[in-house]
Amino acid sequence: MTDLNIADRVYLEPLNTTFLERVIKQEKPDGLLPTLGGQVGLNLAVALAEAGVLEREGVELLGTPLVAIQRAEDREIFKETMKAIGEPVPPSEIVTTVEAALEFARQNGYPVIVRPAYTLGGTGGGIAHTEAQLTDITNKGLIASAIGQVLLEQSVAGWKEIEYEVMRDGNDNCIIVCNMENIDPVGVHTGDSVVVAPSQTLSDKEYQMLR
Repeated sequence: MTDLNIADRVYLEPLNTTFLERVIKQEKPDGLLPTLGGQVGLNLAVALAEAGVLEREGVELLGTPLVAIQRAEDREIFKETMKAIGEPVPPSEIVTTVEAALEFARQNGYPVIVRPAYTLGGTGGGIAHTEAQLTDITNKGLIASAIGQVLLEQSVAGWKEIEYEVMRDGNDNCIIVCNMENIDPVGVHTGDSVVVAPSQTLSDKEYQMLR
């Protein structure tokens, strides 16, 4: 990203809305593609849009729409979106305090998966097997979350983790590019797991059902 042989301009500035607004005013881009910037890029794109910078400067958000980013990043909205389309989700609860997290564990048992909002890369999350672990992970998750929110889920550690890469155009035509399987089971973050394509252990019936 900072290679002058690839980029037309390179700015070594803090990654926040203040400095990005200055860059946008200087360069006057037609569009912004946040998905190439990873978690930081997504968070900054949302912040710029909510601050009115993109609309004010006439910058189009390219690729994934803002509402889709917000639905994926906000754990509560994502959960409700999945329920609305009939997708099964494990018992879960959105919490903003450690006390609420401990109450969820008392009702649902351990282990508990902790997923902070606006940290899709897994920062601040983890699996708690004890009250002490849950207290520690929830504290870290609330600090890591941009909105002070974590999603608690009943653990499904040990399940297979299967991914499908799907491309869709503006007319809602969809194709599956490939499917992939994490060699490590659920419980090991995807970023730390070896992923192979195509999947290795699905039966044809399972593959056809998932696609």
